[in-house]
Amino acid sequence: MSIELNIAEEYTKTPGGRHKAEGKYSGEEFREVLLRPAFIKAKETNDELVVDLDGGYGYATSFLEEAFGGLARETQDPAVLNIRLISDEEPSLIEKILQYMKAALREKI
Repeated sequence: MSIELNIAEEYTKTPGGRHKAEGKYSGEEFREVLLRPAFIKAKETNDELVVDLDGGYGYATSFLEEAFGGLARETQDPAVLNIRLISDEEPSLIEKILQYMKAALREKI
Protein backbone atom coordinates (compact mmCIF):
# COMPACT_ATOMS: atom_id res chain seq x y z
CA MET A 1 0.00 0.00 0.00
CA SER A 2 0.99 3.59 -0.39
CA ILE A 3 -0.10 6.99 0.79
CA GLU A 4 -0.21 9.40 -2.11
CA LEU A 5 0.07 13.15 -1.91
CA ASN A 6 -0.37 15.28 -5.04
CA ILE A 7 0.73 18.82 -4.22
CA ALA A 8 -1.20 20.48 -7.08
CA GLU A 9 -4.44 18.67 -6.29
CA GLU A 10 -4.30 18.59 -2.49
CA TYR A 11 -2.48 21.82 -1.66
CA THR A 12 -2.02 24.33 -4.49
CA LYS A 13 -1.05 24.70 -8.13
CA THR A 14 0.84 27.88 -7.17
CA PRO A 15 3.29 27.08 -4.36
CA GLY A 16 4.77 30.09 -2.59
CA GLY A 17 7.96 30.76 -0.69
CA ARG A 18 9.59 29.35 2.41
CA HIS A 19 7.63 30.71 5.40
CA LYS A 20 3.97 31.34 6.16
CA ALA A 21 4.82 34.95 6.98
CA GLU A 22 5.86 35.44 3.34
CA GLY A 23 2.41 34.69 1.96
CA LYS A 24 0.06 31.94 0.92
CA TYR A 25 0.98 28.33 0.17
CA SER A 26 4.41 28.29 1.77
CA GLY A 27 6.69 25.29 2.09
CA GLU A 28 6.41 25.63 5.86
CA GLU A 29 2.62 25.39 5.74
CA PHE A 30 2.70 22.46 3.29
CA ARG A 31 5.09 20.60 5.59
CA GLU A 32 2.98 21.24 8.70
CA VAL A 33 -0.45 20.61 7.18
CA LEU A 34 0.16 17.79 4.70
CA LEU A 35 3.70 16.43 4.42
CA ARG A 36 4.52 15.77 8.08
CA PRO A 37 1.15 14.11 8.87
CA ALA A 38 1.43 11.95 5.73
CA PHE A 39 5.01 10.98 6.61
CA ILE A 40 4.02 10.03 10.18
CA LYS A 41 1.00 8.05 8.98
CA ALA A 42 3.10 6.19 6.40
CA LYS A 43 5.63 5.24 9.08
CA GLU A 44 2.91 4.10 11.48
CA THR A 45 1.14 1.99 8.86
CA ASN A 46 4.36 0.82 7.17
CA ASP A 47 3.17 2.28 3.86
CA GLU A 48 5.19 4.04 1.21
CA LEU A 49 4.69 7.80 0.98
CA VAL A 50 4.49 8.96 -2.64
CA VAL A 51 4.61 12.70 -3.37
CA ASP A 52 3.62 13.81 -6.87
CA LEU A 53 5.15 17.14 -7.83
CA ASP A 54 3.39 17.47 -11.20
CA GLY A 55 0.43 19.64 -12.13
CA GLY A 56 1.51 22.94 -10.64
CA TYR A 57 3.08 26.11 -12.00
CA GLY A 58 6.59 25.61 -10.67
CA TYR A 59 8.34 25.50 -7.32
CA ALA A 60 10.59 28.00 -5.65
CA THR A 61 13.75 26.47 -4.25
CA SER A 62 12.79 27.92 -0.89
CA PHE A 63 9.42 26.10 -0.93
CA LEU A 64 11.04 22.72 -1.64
CA GLU A 65 13.88 23.17 0.82
CA GLU A 66 11.57 24.28 3.62
CA ALA A 67 9.05 21.51 2.99
CA PHE A 68 11.35 18.54 2.46
CA GLY A 69 14.59 19.76 4.03
CA GLY A 70 12.50 21.07 6.92
CA LEU A 71 10.90 17.65 7.42
CA ALA A 72 14.35 16.05 7.53
CA ARG A 73 15.66 18.69 9.98
CA GLU A 74 12.60 18.38 12.16
CA THR A 75 12.49 14.59 12.33
CA GLN A 76 16.18 13.74 11.88
CA ASP A 77 14.76 10.48 10.49
CA PRO A 78 16.68 8.95 7.58
CA ALA A 79 13.37 7.39 6.47
CA VAL A 80 12.54 10.74 4.82
CA LEU A 81 14.86 9.57 2.04
CA ASN A 82 12.39 6.73 1.36
CA ILE A 83 9.67 9.16 0.28
CA ARG A 84 9.03 8.37 -3.38
CA LEU A 85 9.04 11.58 -5.37
CA ILE A 86 7.38 11.68 -8.78
CA SER A 87 7.79 14.33 -11.46
CA ASP A 88 7.38 13.61 -15.15
CA GLU A 89 7.19 17.34 -15.86
CA GLU A 90 10.40 18.35 -14.07
CA PRO A 91 12.41 15.26 -13.05
CA SER A 92 15.37 17.39 -11.91
CA LEU A 93 13.27 18.42 -8.88
CA ILE A 94 13.64 14.92 -7.44
CA GLU A 95 17.43 15.11 -7.14
CA LYS A 96 17.23 18.64 -5.73
CA ILE A 97 14.79 17.54 -3.03
CA LEU A 98 16.94 14.54 -2.14
CA GLN A 99 19.94 16.87 -1.79
CA TYR A 100 17.96 19.17 0.52
CA MET A 101 16.92 16.24 2.70
CA LYS A 102 20.42 14.74 2.84
CA ALA A 103 21.92 18.10 3.78
CA ALA A 104 19.30 18.62 6.47
CA LEU A 105 19.97 15.20 7.97
CA ARG A 106 23.65 16.15 8.31
CA GLU A 107 22.72 19.33 10.22
CA LYS A 108 22.36 19.33 13.95
CA ILE A 109 19.18 20.78 15.37
